[in-house]
Amino acid sequence: MLAHTIEVRVRYQETDGQGRLHHANFFTYFEQGRVELLRSLGKSYRDLEARGYMLVVSEIACRYVGGATFDDVLHITTRAVEAKGARIVHEYIVHRGEERIAEGRSTVACINKEGRVCRLPEFLLD
Repeated sequence: MLAHTIEVRVRYQETDGQGRLHHANFFTYFEQGRVELLRSLGKSYRDLEARGYMLVVSEIACRYVGGATFDDVLHITTRAVEAKGARIVHEYIVHRGEERIAEGRSTVACINKEGRVCRLPEFLLD
């Protein structure tokens, strides 16, 4: 199972009226995690798209366990737990220090430039 961890600092504009990290921003962090997981393998989304492939989110969920505030440093661990056919399933764990504050799961589907579902390229299946 492939895994990669990134560090993000909560920006002021990512907080809500109560000064807490707005729930929608976790999905942005998840996307950053997917991009950096691929980069850690020596590949990039830009290269993938240049080859005619795009990965689109077909399903995503987040379970919030705790909260974060402006300037908190978070660690997002992204794991590719399944890759077969035209899809990849990722799981995410978000920590602030030792405290788990969120966990998520997403499925991305591979499509071609015409928007049709297609098989993942071999290097993503390995």
